Amino acid sequence: MTSTEQLRARATGPRPVLCVIEDEHRDLAVADAVAAGRFTLAGVTRELGTEPDWIDADLPEDEEWRIEWSKFYFGLDLAHAFRTTGDRRYLDAWERLVGSWIEQVPVGWDDADVAGRRLQNWLYAWQGFAAAPAFDGLAGDLEPALRASIVAQARWVRDHLHDRRNHRTLELYALLVVALALPEADPDAELRDFAVAELHRNLLADFRADGVHCEASTHYHMIALRSFVGTMGNARRFGLRLPDGFAAHVGRACDFALHCVRPDGGIPALSDADGGRYDAMLALAADVLDRDDLRHVATGGRAGAPPSERHASFPDGGYFVQRSGWGKAATPAADERYLIFDCGPLGDGGHGHYDLLSVEIAAGGRPLIVDPGRFTYAEGEPNLRRWFKGTAAHSTVCVDGRDQTPYRRGRPKGAVAEARFGGRLTAPGLDVLAGEASSPAYEAVHARTIVFVADAYWILHDRLRSGARHDYDLRLHLGPEAWGEAGLHRVGEQTTVRAPGLALVHAPGPEIAIEPGWVAPEYGVRRAAPVVSAVIAGASDADFTTLVVPLEDGRPAPALSVASDGPWTIVIVDGADARDEIHLAARPAPLELGPVRATAGAGWIRRAPDGRCLAAAACEPDAWIAWDPRRGLHRSEGGPA
Repeated sequence: MTSTEQLRARATGPRPVLCVIEDEHRDLAVADAVAAGRFTLAGVTRELGTEPDWIDADLPEDEEWRIEWSKFYFGLDLAHAFRTTGDRRYLDAWERLVGSWIEQVPVGWDDADVAGRRLQNWLYAWQGFAAAPAFDGLAGDLEPALRASIVAQARWVRDHLHDRRNHRTLELYALLVVALALPEADPDAELRDFAVAELHRNLLADFRADGVHCEASTHYHMIALRSFVGTMGNARRFGLRLPDGFAAHVGRACDFALHCVRPDGGIPALSDADGGRYDAMLALAADVLDRDDLRHVATGGRAGAPPSERHASFPDGGYFVQRSGWGKAATPAADERYLIFDCGPLGDGGHGHYDLLSVEIAAGGRPLIVDPGRFTYAEGEPNLRRWFKGTAAHSTVCVDGRDQTPYRRGRPKGAVAEARFGGRLTAPGLDVLAGEASSPAYEAVHARTIVFVADAYWILHDRLRSGARHDYDLRLHLGPEAWGEAGLHRVGEQTTVRAPGLALVHAPGPEIAIEPGWVAPEYGVRRAAPVVSAVIAGASDADFTTLVVPLEDGRPAPALSVASDGPWTIVIVDGADARDEIHLAARPAPLELGPVRATAGAGWIRRAPDGRCLAAAACEPDAWIAWDPRRGLHRSEGGPA
């Protein structure tokens, strides 16, 4: 037996740990490309070989490309390909890539969070190879070199931990994984215990009381949460006791995770985020927390039990969700209607986008109004970091083309835009949200009221008030599938934008146009997408009323009319099935709601053609319901005072 064969025979691999990202890296095409020395990251491909120059290779200008390359996620694709096919070229490629890194790159060469993810991915890939029937150990002396490198890098990571937020989470979780996978790295369990205790502190510090991560990014919320769910899964696997309160706080973070997921299973790309799916993480959370509501969302309604709440509020993080349901016999879970409203603080660090009062809306199995995402952290010409982060790239109102918060690539310096949540009113057939945004860049105040009627459609009412004249631009971003398909239709004074699955009906007043924009489904990748722009120029005050109707192609859009009656804005939606009348208070923050009527259809007060009350709080013909935050729901006879 040769020395190489002897080393292979003695090899056992690391102790298997729970891999929380395995489902995301099972791409045979990626494995084939990497085995040929070809890497595609952030939308850019480089031919670098399987023993590349890790220090001085010719790489794209965006530093994120090198960072992502250095994390070795592709190793999991190689391990999956090897388990699936038994083809040794996948293992050989990984051995050469890892071996060349160890030979060339000194410990401490890159940031601690990058090193932490590389450590996780080396261990995940190694245990994946070791689980394959064709595996007979690593070649040559790679195994002892690999073990020594992992131990040395883990020590460096521990000595250079970030002090907070998602980087610290990933670094601490890497230390836990190393301690569990390699006994020689932690013979006295000191590293393991340190990682668990610090993860608990990090969990309490970074997730607000309502469960929303302090960075306010849906993407980073999920990534950080995945490490804490993985901690619980590995604790169960290895018989570890977690600190008191750990599971409860993870559960609150899972509450936001399940409610922010769109009906189609993806997440909205809010505040420096990519899109994507987190079904596997939610399924693991359902398992470790024994929660059927998480199981229901993770499986798209095929298992578990639906959450008890449809309209969820997360006031500390500033996110509010409206949902028509969780799936039932007549409506698959993916086809339900959904809106998420951003009315909270700017995310910590540099992740916060200037997106106050923006919305994302989905229905019919697809997103309709979207957040374009993050695309890049690099600045160049044109500065697309600024475009994707700026107010104009979000579905809110842009004032004079300015950002709500003065732009910086990273964390802001100086004053930032602030939101004030005006309240929520939920009643049968109706959910109403209100919020207000003020900016240090201009004195105009933006108030938005969102009315979700009969689980069927939305009314967006935007009020801008100022002592000076401004140009106001209400912008609604559509998805890439609407590119080339969105069109303007004008009948009289009413303008309707039709796009696949959607009608946007605008009340008279603004000039409506469709502009080119982008959506970035993942970092470094952007797709053309239309932006609906409604402009009122040179005005101190402006009002926009927009009807958002998920609608099958070919079906006529409802008619929209808006009028004023003293303190009330009267919105009438006249469709084929119902005529709904909604009265909105002149000052929507704090939230006040006037009468809501409907005939033979949908609304808060819902009546059959014979006048019989079908649902809601007031059955008398002349009874009205109003909302006052000091008094709650109250009723007055004969209409609003």
